[in-house]
Amino acid sequence: IPNAELLVLREDGTPCTPNEPGELVHRGALVSLGYWNNPEATAERFKPLPQALNGLVLPEIAVFSGDTVRMDEAGFLYFIGRHDEMIKTSGYRVSPTEIEEILYSTRKVSECIAYSDEHERLGQAIQVIAYAPNNPALDSAALLSECRNRMPAYMVPLGIELQTSPLPRNPNGKIDRKLLSTVRIQQNTA
Repeated sequence: IPNAELLVLREDGTPCTPNEPGELVHRGALVSLGYWNNPEATAERFKPLPQALNGLVLPEIAVFSGDTVRMDEAGFLYFIGRHDEMIKTSGYRVSPTEIEEILYSTRKVSECIAYSDEHERLGQAIQVIAYAPNNPALDSAALLSECRNRMPAYMVPLGIELQTSPLPRNPNGKIDRKLLSTVRIQQNTA
């Protein structure tokens, strides 16, 4: 897109090095003024670029997407996860999407979702809910063993719950992460 630029920035606003995870930021002449009738969301996502990046006397507003990505040496972008969904466990930031992709690669589950629970020692403990209709003999211990073989130790879920029915979906057809986390919070406080 002419007059548009995609940046990958650290939390302090400085550019990331190749393959370093950071927030995807869009700048340029086509950046909108914000969300219609939603000043809170506008303030969260539409922010001035750091002065050192824009090179202008006036502040330049850019869109801070909330997506964590990495950019390789050739300029290709790779999605890691949503910043607000990142799990901080044992001092590491882990994307639920990374965990889910590894679980799907086992070909043992049809649907899964990774989320976190507060944990005294870890900060947040990774939990998984999975559905495996084509693998009725699958148990949580076997799936955890697969995780240990395929993931670094800090990414291995503390627990895996197997469901007997498909996971709920939102109106867009995606697994409803918010609904599942709300149900889990209610169950844990009951």
